[in-house]
Amino acid sequence: MLSAVRRVATANSASLVRPLASMHMTSSFSTSSSAYAPITVKNITVFGSGLMGAGIVQVAAQNAFDVTMVDLNPEALKKGQDIITSSLKRVAKKQFPEDAGKQKEFIDTTMARIKTSTDSEAAAKNADLIVEAIVENLKTKQQLFSLLDKVAPEHTLFCSNTSSLPIEEIAKATKRTDRFGGLHFFNPVPQMKLVEVIRTDATSQDSFDALLDVCKRMKKTPVSCKDTPGFIVNRLLVPYMMESLRIVERGEATPEDVDTAMKLGAGFPMGPFELADFVGLDTMKFIVDGWRKEGKVDANLVAPVKLLDELVAKGDLGRKSGQGFYPYGGVGGKK
Repeated sequence: MLSAVRRVATANSASLVRPLASMHMTSSFSTSSSAYAPITVKNITVFGSGLMGAGIVQVAAQNAFDVTMVDLNPEALKKGQDIITSSLKRVAKKQFPEDAGKQKEFIDTTMARIKTSTDSEAAAKNADLIVEAIVENLKTKQQLFSLLDKVAPEHTLFCSNTSSLPIEEIAKATKRTDRFGGLHFFNPVPQMKLVEVIRTDATSQDSFDALLDVCKRMKKTPVSCKDTPGFIVNRLLVPYMMESLRIVERGEATPEDVDTAMKLGAGFPMGPFELADFVGLDTMKFIVDGWRKEGKVDANLVAPVKLLDELVAKGDLGRKSGQGFYPYGGVGGKK
């Protein structure tokens, strides 16, 4: 869920919550599952220009991939470009603190590798890898991949950046389940080194190896995981955060004391309530409700917590709404 930091349906990703059915999808190419030669990914297309999508685009472009960022309208793409430019300036200053010329060269070179498009068909035609980073809605993701499956080249690898939905279920919308996997980046993408590489029972070894190679070329550290609820990080993190809520709900400690205890006693950079506010309480609820409905996680770990449900119902969603367990900006309302 450090990746669920993708804040579903927030202002930063509002452009992604609209249905993608309006995208231009007219041409049709064969997508049969015939044998194909292993490929080296050169061209990447990323669907979604919110925090996660823009971050993935930036890291790919920084590491010599040619990238196309796709969204529904120019306004959304402009916001994504602004996110990338702002982040690149910070990276450039860190890499070349005393050389403004090299900073500019670094930014210009990276941005030159990035194209933008609202035409999904054109953006998919030359892609070796398509990464989806849109709203956490299974039907919307399936709809997008079903359309892309008809226009992308046969060799093109598909992957989702989902943090909570089964990769296998998303892949069912396509005829290339052997070339479908998960690349679960963490927010903020330029800073976070980890990527969970997810394989389903149908993912071929060549496809999985290609995804691992992409991560390494992006200077990330990949870990492999089967297609299980929450993968590795969220599977451990969500139950921990839910138990933190129960401690407070039972009156055993305050959010402030729990956060302090976990930071100073366990060495965590953020306490569970700080993290919950950062992630978004609606995102937390979305994940646990989904896992509970799916029935593949111990029900006790994802049992409803009244405190969480009440805050979400009030619209107190954390940092993005200005109020969660703490008022914002910051713990205890500190500015």
